[in-house]
Amino acid sequence: MSDLIGVQDADERISLKEYTEKAYLDYSMYVILDRALPNVGDGLKPVQRRIVYAMSELGLKASAKYKKSARTVGDVIGKFHPHGDSAAYEAMVLMAQPFSYRYPLIDGQGNWGSQDDPKSFAAMRYTESKLTKYSEVLLSELGQGTVDWVPNFDGSMDEPAVMPSQVPNVLLNGTTGIAVGMATDIPPHNLREVVTATIHKLENPNATTAELCEFVQGPDMPTEAEIISPKADLQKMYETGRGSLRMRAVWSQQDGDVVVTALPHQVSGAKILEQIAQQMQAKKLPMVADLRDESDHENPTRLVIVPRSNRVDVDAMMSHLFASTDLERTYRVNMNMIGIDGRPGVKSLETILSEWLSFRMVTVRRRLQYRLSKVEERLLRLAALMIVFLNVDEVIHIIRTEDEPKPILMERFNLVEAQAEYILDTKLRQLARLEEMKIKEEQEALEKERDDLNKTLDSARRLKTLVKKELQAAAKEFGDDRRSPIVAREEAAAFSETDLLGSDPVTVVISEKGWIRAAKGHDIDPSALNYKAGDKFKVACKGKTNQNAILLDSTGRSYALPAHTLPSARGQGEPISGRLNPPSGATFVSTMMGDAKQKVLLASDAGYGFIGTMGDLFTKNKAGKAALTLPKGGRVLPATPIHGGDEPLIVAISNEGRMLVFPLSELPELARGKGNKIMNIPSARVQSREEFVVAVQVLSTGQQLKIYSGKRHLGMKRADLEHYKGERGRRGNKLPRGFQKVDSVEVVE
Repeated sequence: MSDLIGVQDADERISLKEYTEKAYLDYSMYVILDRALPNVGDGLKPVQRRIVYAMSELGLKASAKYKKSARTVGDVIGKFHPHGDSAAYEAMVLMAQPFSYRYPLIDGQGNWGSQDDPKSFAAMRYTESKLTKYSEVLLSELGQGTVDWVPNFDGSMDEPAVMPSQVPNVLLNGTTGIAVGMATDIPPHNLREVVTATIHKLENPNATTAELCEFVQGPDMPTEAEIISPKADLQKMYETGRGSLRMRAVWSQQDGDVVVTALPHQVSGAKILEQIAQQMQAKKLPMVADLRDESDHENPTRLVIVPRSNRVDVDAMMSHLFASTDLERTYRVNMNMIGIDGRPGVKSLETILSEWLSFRMVTVRRRLQYRLSKVEERLLRLAALMIVFLNVDEVIHIIRTEDEPKPILMERFNLVEAQAEYILDTKLRQLARLEEMKIKEEQEALEKERDDLNKTLDSARRLKTLVKKELQAAAKEFGDDRRSPIVAREEAAAFSETDLLGSDPVTVVISEKGWIRAAKGHDIDPSALNYKAGDKFKVACKGKTNQNAILLDSTGRSYALPAHTLPSARGQGEPISGRLNPPSGATFVSTMMGDAKQKVLLASDAGYGFIGTMGDLFTKNKAGKAALTLPKGGRVLPATPIHGGDEPLIVAISNEGRMLVFPLSELPELARGKGNKIMNIPSARVQSREEFVVAVQVLSTGQQLKIYSGKRHLGMKRADLEHYKGERGRRGNKLPRGFQKVDSVEVVE
C-alpha cells in the first residue's frame, strides 16, 4: 500500500488547460520548424534535405547509375524521417519534376508524372533515380566542417542541420507549405539573376530592395508562360515579402486557329480544355467551333482553339478565356521561411539575400578553417615522416628496444604526441616509399596553401572576393536564360451576357394595358399584331437584341429590360408589372433603344424638359430610377431620341395650336430633374389642364415635320418653320386654321 502512495505522489499534476496549450504549442513549433517551412540557408524543408542527404550517402551522385526509388525512400524513412513512405516519395517526385522545380535536384528515370497530371507518377518500386548535377551546389562542401550535425530521430546517427548551399536555393526553386497558423509560398527564380543580385548585395551591403529588383526582374517559373504582373506590384511584393503573381498562357494564330504553346505554372492542359468545353456546352462561347489537344513529345503544350469564322475577334475571345479559365492564373506569394536566427518570418528580398550572405560567409569561413586544420595536421605528419626518413635506423632501434617508445621519440626528436603516434602507426612498407624530395614538395605546397588560407581568413575583403568567385562559378555552370518573360498586358475581361448575343434587329412593342414583347426585324407593323381583348398597341421602338429597352412611366421614372429576355411577338407578350415594380397606378408612356451615349429629349406637357442620355436612364433596379420631375399637374411626354445632324431644332406644339421652334443647343444636358422651360405655359392653366404641350419633336437637317389634325395632315419643311422660330420659353405662334387642334406630330426624312 505504501508503494502505491509513493507512486501517486510522484505523478505530475497540471491543469488540462496548461497541458493542451503546451501540447499544441509543441506540435505547432514542430510543424513550423521541422516540416513545413524551408531554411533560408539551403531553401529545403527537412524532408527534402534528408532525401538529398540519404541519396548522397547511397552514392547516387550525378555520375552514378540509377537506383530504385524504393531504396532511397527506405533509407530516408528508416534513418532520418520516420513518416509515411508515400509522403517521402511524393516529396522526392516533386524534386524530380522539371515542370515543378526550376532546377530539379533529382534525376528520375521512368514515369515521374506529367504537367497535365503531376500526380500520375509510377510507384516507387518502378521508378529509378539519382541526384542531378545541380545538387552539387548543396552537397559538395558537406564533409568539410561547414555545417552543424544533429542526431537523427533515434540518436543512432547524425544528419546535417542545414546544407552548405553555394547559391540562394530558397529563391531558386521556391516552395509551398502549410504550417500551424502560417504558410509559405515562395516562387522560383532565375539563378543568374539571383546570383547577380546577391553579388551586388555583397559588394553594396546597404543596397535596398528597389536596387536589387533591377537584377531580379521577377520570379522565373519552369514554364514559358508570361508573367503579367506590373513591375510596381512585383517590387512591392519583394519589399514586403507578400503579394500575388499573375501568369498568362502564350498563344499565336496559325492558319486562322488559335494555338496555345505555354501554360501557366502547374496548370493542366486537359483541365483548360474541359473548362472551355463546359462554356461551349453552356452556349457561352458561340464563337468557338472546335478544340484539339495536339501536345506530344516534341510539343509538350499545343492546345488548338478553332474559331467559328474568320470574322471572330480573336483578341476579345482570348481575353474572355484568360478571365474565365486557368489560361491566366494568380499565385499567392508569401516568402515565409526559417531565418538564420532559427525563427520563422516573412522576409523581403533584401533580407533574404542579406541573411543568406551571412550564412554563406560563415559557411566559407568554417570550410577554410577546417581545411587549415587539415593542412596543419598534414604538415605535422610530414615533419614526422621526414624525421623517420632521416633517422630510420635510430627510430627502428628505439621502437624495438624500448617498452614505451612514444615519450622517448618525443624527447629525442622534439615531437608532439600526435607526431609520435603517427610514427608508431606508420607501417614498414610505407618507409620504402618515403622520398625526401616528394615530402619536401608536398610540404612546400601545403605551406603555401596554409599561408593563403590564413590571409583569406584574416581579410574580410579576400573572403568576400572568394564568395563572389564561387557564386560566379555556380552561375556559369548551372545558370540559364529566363524562361518566363515579364510582359505588360491589358487586364483580361470576360464576355458579359450581352456580348455573347448577336446584334439582330428587333422591335419592342408595348400595349395600352402594359404588355410587352419583342418582334424580330424592323419591318413589322406593331398595330397589326394580335392583342388581348380590350387591349391595343401603344408604343414601340427599334433596336438590337444586345441592347436594353428603356421604359419611361407616367410618374417620370425610367426602367431597363434586356431586349433578348423579352417574349416573342408570336404570342401576346407578358405584363411589364411581372418584371418591374412601378408605382401604383403608373402607366408606361414610351420606350426607346440605343447605346449608353445615345441622347434623348425628356419633357413634360407643362412645358419643361432637358437632354439626357440612355446611360443616365439605365438602371438594374426593378423599381426604376427617378428621371423626369413633373411640375404640378404636368404629365410625361414620350421621350424623343436625338440623332444628331447639323443644328437640330426643337419643335413644341401646345393644345391651343401654338408652335415654337428653337435650336436644340439652348436646352441643357442633365442627368435627371425637371429641366428648363421649353414653352411658356402658365402653371395655373397646366394644373387646370386648360393649356399644355401636346408634342415635342427634334428636327434635323433634311427632315420634314408632319402635323396631323383629324384626317388632315400638314407637311412643313425646315424653311416653313422660320415663322415659328423664337427664343426658348416663349409662347410660340399659331398654326394655320384647321391645324390648331393637333392630334400627333411625326418627323419624316
